[in-house]
Amino acid sequence: MAGEAEQQLRAYVEYLRDMGVHDFYRQGEPVYGGATAVPSVATVDLAAVVESMVETQSLPTKAAVVEHQVASVPIAAAQSSPVPSRPQFLEPPIAKLVSFDDLVPLPATRVDAEHKAEALTAIRAEIGDCTRCPLAYAGRRTIVFGDGDANARLMFVGEGPGADEDTSGIPFVGKAGQLLNNMIQAMGLKREQVYIANIVKCRPPANRVPEPVEANTCDQFLLQQIDVVQPQVIVALGSTAATYLLGVKQSLSALRGKWHSCRGAKLAVTYHPAYLLRDPGMKGEAWKDLQRVMAEMGLKGASRG
Repeated sequence: MAGEAEQQLRAYVEYLRDMGVHDFYRQGEPVYGGATAVPSVATVDLAAVVESMVETQSLPTKAAVVEHQVASVPIAAAQSSPVPSRPQFLEPPIAKLVSFDDLVPLPATRVDAEHKAEALTAIRAEIGDCTRCPLAYAGRRTIVFGDGDANARLMFVGEGPGADEDTSGIPFVGKAGQLLNNMIQAMGLKREQVYIANIVKCRPPANRVPEPVEANTCDQFLLQQIDVVQPQVIVALGSTAATYLLGVKQSLSALRGKWHSCRGAKLAVTYHPAYLLRDPGMKGEAWKDLQRVMAEMGLKGASRG
């Protein structure tokens, strides 16, 4: 366990160094087994921080330390109270949710149909071998950009890649992806006729929910993808996709059954296919959501016979 924590911490330190952060300030010495340290103010090298923190604590879940926060850490007067086990400056800022409609105005000039595929390729090139957020240092193998028709009328947005997607570089190819394919076919469409993407393009460790710093760093590219594809309808798959697309933190029950707006498209919220695999009894509710989408788009559904 200690080895895993050390590996994670060293990756985190590498991330901070890429950001130009090389020194931390701390008060006193590390606390071992509840012992009270003698307070003092010192400047330490990151290597020393790595060695001490591996022994006393595991890496914080959120890696939302920004450069200006570290640079402006106040050096407080010596105090008699014990030093906290988690440095205050490592506490991430509270991220404010902003809907995709409010992030930036819609483009004054829209990409025409024949140039959409080229525009998506340009966005992928801009992403490059991305190291903009901590997910780049958390075991990611492949950046999962998107998949489908650049001129699709219907777009699905999920949470983030899983293990299968991290290997293939294509969104929704695992068991949840197979269920999504069945849902698309039931609507009377083929997967090749829709566009599929995720809130984040790198797999979070152990398939955890993306942290705000990760989602807010990556959403600029998803927003560009939506503006290029210009779908008629977007389906948000699960609460994470709905939260960041709409800029609200509400339950799925509060968001389902009504139309929302996103980048000029109508947006519907339904359950993530992975959730439906865990609770098959909710497939009927998800089908109701898709039927509303079908009615809006004039789709008749797959023929039975």
